[in-house]
Amino acid sequence: MELLNLHRIVDVTAAEGPGLRCAVWTQGCSVRCPGCFNPQTWTTRGGTSMAWPDLVSRVLAIEGIEGVTLLGGEPFDQAAPLGEFAAAVRAEGLSVMTFTGFRREELPPSKLLESTDLLVDGPFLVDQPEPSRPWVGSANQRFHFLTDRYDESIFTTPNRLELRIAPDGAIELNGFATTEVLEALLEGERR
Repeated sequence: MELLNLHRIVDVTAAEGPGLRCAVWTQGCSVRCPGCFNPQTWTTRGGTSMAWPDLVSRVLAIEGIEGVTLLGGEPFDQAAPLGEFAAAVRAEGLSVMTFTGFRREELPPSKLLESTDLLVDGPFLVDQPEPSRPWVGSANQRFHFLTDRYDESIFTTPNRLELRIAPDGAIELNGFATTEVLEALLEGERR
């Protein structure tokens, strides 16, 4: 069984796709977009190895989520085991949203693509900021509604930034915020 190489898992988030979701970041990225939000996920070294059935069990034990979001790194660099994972959670009624730096036309057929409800494709382009659609960083990135689970009504969802402080004091951020939101947060800290 091929193991997944994972960077991070957030069990419940409202900032990484429609509704409450489990977000799974992969470790390793062959695309490596300049200006990437997660360059620490590029290398295949590091991360946590996990068998895809173990990830299925973990996700299915989470109450109140409507789906899973796969981010990177680059999920399609691990298409075979993530395809098994995605098919298993969809069979249990959860949705799957997958982000990729590749364009859909570049992706070979895979179980991961077949098991994705909502695909966001395209490399991050730092010189093309996205001012209005949620969850994407640049205007070239496209949403593909591969099933009827979601439609363009999701575009009314606001971007969110989530902050978690662990018991040991470690701080984790996820989500997306515009420069204006970040500046407002920093201004609030200065007061």
